[in-house]
Amino acid sequence: MHARRLEGSRPRPHLCEMIPFSILDLAPIVEGGDAGAALRNALDLARHGERLGYRRFWMAEHHSMPGIASAATSVALAFVGAGTSTIRIGAGGVMLPNHAPLVIAEQFGTLESLFPGRVDLGLGRAPGTDQAAARALRRNLASDENQFPRDVVELMDYFKSGGQDDAGRKVRAVPGEGLMVPVWILGSSLFGAQLAAMLGLPYAFASHFAPAAMESAIGLYRANFQPSAQLDRPYVMLGFNAFAAGSDEEGRLLATSVQQAFVALRTGNPGKLKPPLPGYEESLPPQAKAMLDQALSCSAIGAPATVKAAIEDFVHRTGADELMITSQIYDHAARLRSYEIVAEVAG
Repeated sequence: MHARRLEGSRPRPHLCEMIPFSILDLAPIVEGGDAGAALRNALDLARHGERLGYRRFWMAEHHSMPGIASAATSVALAFVGAGTSTIRIGAGGVMLPNHAPLVIAEQFGTLESLFPGRVDLGLGRAPGTDQAAARALRRNLASDENQFPRDVVELMDYFKSGGQDDAGRKVRAVPGEGLMVPVWILGSSLFGAQLAAMLGLPYAFASHFAPAAMESAIGLYRANFQPSAQLDRPYVMLGFNAFAAGSDEEGRLLATSVQQAFVALRTGNPGKLKPPLPGYEESLPPQAKAMLDQALSCSAIGAPATVKAAIEDFVHRTGADELMITSQIYDHAARLRSYEIVAEVAG
């Protein structure tokens, strides 16, 4: 994997000259639906993305969330992997403090054994839930800040193959040992950027919902990157929301579902993904509008031309090496169409 740095002084490129696009899916459980339908829709979206030329299909670990079906991330990825053939599948991400590194090495070693050359492992240090659920996961809430880096290094070590020395290992990941599973560091702050740079790993920033530190984090990562066996140059993937439709008005209407979800989450009332609601944003108090403007600032909303311009501007401004597109859209057919429009304007 090789990074390409797009400096701000360069002429703005056309999308078709740019970068790969990938898909982040939370397997949204919509109002009136259930987890089974959400996971079947995830597979359908992955197949759609594969046909359209998206590079990766990632799913994220969240717990105790009524509107997200990807809690058992490796199990969900096995289902998606079995129903696709070429698109890379991966975690965006596994919240490593919730797990023993050995267990994750075994799970993703199993996926890589089943789908060789197609598996990515993105690692985050957040719990992916609230404190009550974190305690239910037996997560050590008092762990020091160095525990996550130690766990990442331990996990990566399980994938190594030492040849004759393997027989002397006291603990071995089988499946996992000797397999090439690319590890990514996920983050929304400077901590993950520093760790990814130090370990020479690709870095995925959660700009699709927490963009405040994006520019500082990717600048720090690029400036401090140390080449590794996995990666010789910095590689930045940025999360980006897309609500693409036939018109700007329709795109804005589709986006009201995720707006409702953000407001519900920030007020402590997470639920299933709601249908679009005309006039929703206009009905909100100023503080809620400001929160949405900040949280969803890395977004393309509207007709194809509007979406293309927004993506071009974002890539030109950030120099991203890859975009991870997420579209929390209530209607599955509209969600498929949104990804289709993004692929069209990118090609």
